[in-house]
Amino acid sequence: MSETIEQTSSAPAGTAPADRTLPAQAQVQAQDKDYLLSSYAYDLPEELIAQTPPAERGTSRLMVVQRTGDLAIRHRHFADLVDELPEGALLVANNSRVLPARLRGLRHTGGKVEFLLLSPLPAIMARARETEPGVWQAEAEGLVRSGGHPAPGEWLHFGACLAVCLQERGDFGRWQVILQWQGDLAGDFEAEGSMPLPPYIRREDGEGDRERYQTVYARKDKTGSVAAPTAGLHFTPAIRDNLLARGVEWKELTLYVGYGTFSPVRCDDIRQHSMHGELVDLPEETVDAVCRAKKEGRKVIAVGTTSARALEGAYRAMGRCAPFRGVTDIFLYPGKPVHVIDGLVTNFHLPGSTLVMLVAALMGRERILKAYAEAVARRYRFFSYGDAMFIKP
Repeated sequence: MSETIEQTSSAPAGTAPADRTLPAQAQVQAQDKDYLLSSYAYDLPEELIAQTPPAERGTSRLMVVQRTGDLAIRHRHFADLVDELPEGALLVANNSRVLPARLRGLRHTGGKVEFLLLSPLPAIMARARETEPGVWQAEAEGLVRSGGHPAPGEWLHFGACLAVCLQERGDFGRWQVILQWQGDLAGDFEAEGSMPLPPYIRREDGEGDRERYQTVYARKDKTGSVAAPTAGLHFTPAIRDNLLARGVEWKELTLYVGYGTFSPVRCDDIRQHSMHGELVDLPEETVDAVCRAKKEGRKVIAVGTTSARALEGAYRAMGRCAPFRGVTDIFLYPGKPVHVIDGLVTNFHLPGSTLVMLVAALMGRERILKAYAEAVARRYRFFSYGDAMFIKP
């Protein structure tokens, strides 16, 4: 496990080959634009923000773009991904499972209250303590929304087995809390909670979201994300079987997706943004497959930005390709090196978000904005329940 992965490109990620012909001053100015939040804005009609998944999983559209060279945009369907992947490609996917982390309950006044758990389930369980037989408590963080003015020390009740004691108020509705439960915490959330749909989906979650806001390969023992690794929502068992039959390798890791993935960047200079941390478990089996693919000259394709963050975050933490379990707060944007992944299967991301900046780190800001403009013109569906993009190496 000591093998080091070589950087996938000799040029800094996000720098197009044509940039070398620019005068030095022009290159500096172009680089400076890559650091401006305003440079990641684009026009998106609200009606293109997908509010529901497609009628059938796996039927979304797929935009295929080249990572370097001619942008060469092609318009396909997600089932065609197998025809676009390089021979012998290794796909690395995030197998975390979404917890029904949104609770609706009552304050002591009788008023309604909503609590969205932000802390990953494994981190909560690691610090859980039994306060009386069958009753457990642990520190956690969550978003609280209610009428009135909740105060520190107040208990909020969600069904018979779950309660939250408010501790310290933070910014933007965040609270440090004591979470109290009986029995199995994940089971209590399954019984009392609802799916934490993203804030741009302007409807209440429905029963169908329990299945559709979850990948088909999400593992029950990896429950704890509060947002889905949405690039994986397009895969069906049939599509995966077809990939394997065509010689594509499939390996998995776990990144417990936090709600911070939806946090806006509020700094004009994106380099000043404080990135949220997320818990990663990159197992030895997946690391071995990545190192073997690199040694054999096969391409490593991340399924989703969460898989990309896990692989690149682990590499940054370890200085090489190695198993990793811990928190990553890696923030990728143009000029930041990409060491592990060669390509990316992803959805279309919010203007000015850290996710669109991550994609720009891989293929360049101007190139991704051109692709997004084409997606808008072609009426692609955007964000979590929307269509997909394959950044092809």
